[in-house]
Amino acid sequence: MRLKGKTALISGAGRNNGKTIALTYAREGTDLILVARQLGDELNEVARQCEAMGVKTLPLLADMSKHEEVNRVVKQGLEHFGKVDISVSVAGVRSNKLPWDYSYEEWHQIFEVNLHSTFYLAKALAPGMIERKSGAFIALGGNSAVTASFPYVSALAASKHGLHGLIKGLAQAFGPYNVRANLLCLANIENDRRNPEWYTYRNEKGEMVRTGQVGDPTTTDADRFKLSPLGRQGTQQEVANVAVFLASDDSSYITGDCIICSGGGYM
Repeated sequence: MRLKGKTALISGAGRNNGKTIALTYAREGTDLILVARQLGDELNEVARQCEAMGVKTLPLLADMSKHEEVNRVVKQGLEHFGKVDISVSVAGVRSNKLPWDYSYEEWHQIFEVNLHSTFYLAKALAPGMIERKSGAFIALGGNSAVTASFPYVSALAASKHGLHGLIKGLAQAFGPYNVRANLLCLANIENDRRNPEWYTYRNEKGEMVRTGQVGDPTTTDADRFKLSPLGRQGTQQEVANVAVFLASDDSSYITGDCIICSGGGYM
């Protein structure tokens, strides 16, 4: 067990990549603070499955875009477990619009969830990690953190580029205290997409469709996946495996970096 004796805080832990990372960490012996904004029943079920593997969990509902909520979660986690060794920022939002079509509120909400929440976590967890001279920050980015593929992902790309910069800054600041920070960029992953408004370029079957904008994606998922070297979608487990690597001593000399898990699709 590569993470035995560690405690991890995972935001967005109720489903998809966050859930699979939580279950994989549990198999590695990690106690878990599991956070989701809503759907407490789903989060409690993830906690139950993790506990069945012999670890302790603390499921909490919180809006991680608000620093008061982040501070509350960290306080409760520290009171419950005494420490937090690993922070995994999974929670994220998006909206597919041309830059001038975003409302001010939409633009700010995307940055608050995708970028600011990781800063809030780093600020809240800094004292304990610095004192123990140990810790790891992992944030999930995407292809949009290294490139902006389409004209209607400008807010997503800007927030994830900012997250990439924040991770580099955290790596520099925390490095002397043996605390690492890395970005895990992923794309083309099999997920349960429950927010159709985030994927306005998909039809009712979930297939990619043209919207008449310059730079539109290819017509279907199958066509799009053929453009990546591996020619297939990735799995949540493949993402979780990288998240374990970045949290463990196996990556002890990696910080301030971006590990891309997209089957080469970013190219």
